[in-house]
Amino acid sequence: MRPVDVLSLRLANQHLAAPSLADPTELVAHLGAVQAQDYGAASWALGQRLRGASEGSLERAFAAGAILRTHALRPTWHFAAPAAIGWLLALTGPRVRLAMSYQDRRLGLDEPHFARSNDAIVRALAGGQHLTRVGLEAALGRAGVAANGQTLGHLLMRAEVDGLICSGPRRGKQFTYAQLAERVPPARRLDRDAALAELARRYVVSHGPATLRDFAWWSGLTVTEARRGLESAGLARETIDALTYWHASAAPPPMRERAYLLPNYDEYTVAYRDRDLYYDPALGWTPDRRDDAPFGNVILLGGRVAGVWKRALGRSAVAVEARWFGTPSDGGRRALAAAAEAYGAFLGRPVELAVAG
Repeated sequence: MRPVDVLSLRLANQHLAAPSLADPTELVAHLGAVQAQDYGAASWALGQRLRGASEGSLERAFAAGAILRTHALRPTWHFAAPAAIGWLLALTGPRVRLAMSYQDRRLGLDEPHFARSNDAIVRALAGGQHLTRVGLEAALGRAGVAANGQTLGHLLMRAEVDGLICSGPRRGKQFTYAQLAERVPPARRLDRDAALAELARRYVVSHGPATLRDFAWWSGLTVTEARRGLESAGLARETIDALTYWHASAAPPPMRERAYLLPNYDEYTVAYRDRDLYYDPALGWTPDRRDDAPFGNVILLGGRVAGVWKRALGRSAVAVEARWFGTPSDGGRRALAAAAEAYGAFLGRPVELAVAG
């Protein structure tokens, strides 16, 4: 297997190259989890991996609880599938709580504090109530739990990680919270070793080929636990350029000259710790943090980062401004135009493409 085959398999396994699913729940379950602190970007990340998806169809799926948004990995917000949320949080929760602990102490939050806030939050959301952060801040205040700013964020995050609350339907552009037990049917539970193997299998099947470092980064697990999960999941491995890649399929499809407008924190870029493959050495370009693939909107061409883009929503159209890092071929220019049209179709707006570089 060559480096280009790694990229080709990732495009296929992430359902970018040839989307075959129409159900967002199935897609999120396949991917294991999808980083989603930027909700609009994460919706587009799902949209270009699905057949016939639109911004509206994904909003309806989210409102209905077909996909959930909660703190699950690293820690940051992720989309997760309802059927997997129980064992996923049980597996990753201890690491997320550990990552939060330093700031918790700085904010004066301890376990008795979390016990009181968790109880107040669950009671406030009982009976199908869906409350915004403002509503939950008020409910906590009535229960004698002071909460604002960072403190409120950590109290809500802890309730999410403890498996008590998750996303409810949005109220306009405001997010709401719901009781997880009321939002999701009784979830399947797995013992820790089975959960490690299941998460490793889902990650490699959907994101592979990938290294041990990649899986440990993406999951937030220790390297020891990540290795145990990979070794127990029945996966293959292969060494390429001195790196060991785990994979579930070694038959890469041919790489097409297709462009993608990937949003910030897209799984194709953010889900890997080793990212050198994404940059073409022929461009002679090294990214700074603002342009590095996981942190911005990037143009993907031939599986590699070939430029950056940004959007501006107007009243009747979406303006897409793209910048190439090198000189694209005519085929690359046509591929970018097609990618921009696909983005406009997802948003339900005509697209106005401007290109620099």
